[in-house]
Amino acid sequence: MSRVGKKPIPIPDGTTLTFKDGVIMATGRNGSIARSIHPAVDLQIKQGVANVIALVDDRKSRAVQGLIRSLVANMVTGVDKGFERVLEIEGVGYRSELKGSGIVINIGYSHPVHFDLPEGVSASIDKNTIIRLRGIDKELLGKTAAAIRRFRPPEPYKGKGIRYSGEKIRRKAGKTGTK
Repeated sequence: MSRVGKKPIPIPDGTTLTFKDGVIMATGRNGSIARSIHPAVDLQIKQGVANVIALVDDRKSRAVQGLIRSLVANMVTGVDKGFERVLEIEGVGYRSELKGSGIVINIGYSHPVHFDLPEGVSASIDKNTIIRLRGIDKELLGKTAAAIRRFRPPEPYKGKGIRYSGEKIRRKAGKTGTK
């Protein structure tokens, strides 16, 4: 039984949720977002609470029910409060700056790396080494943060690279001289 799928989704004040023809639309103070949902589930919206209901009681429908419930809850949270992902750049001479609608990152290559931010994701940079990404779509925000991290993942010997805030890097011991 999907315990996640059965939980009701509270809809905060100032946020509206509409469901029509298999497409759910969430609108709030940060914007609006739409997503089509799987035909194996249905959505009921009553008195500030939304419930995801599996139409057939089989294993796949219950799994889809939990997935859709999580996606809808993330949509509601995104349009109400928004999401933030923080990346830290560590290394001598490593830095970043905003330029137009993108980010320019200097991370030890012979050239700076240019990354254009997708529509719906905004960035701010603190102290040239901390990149704060904000948006209402949690999935798009995670993909954007992962794409930026992929330019220079943290290496295990000195820890240089781009990491998520709070990420622990397992460090290795380097070579030791034998004499």
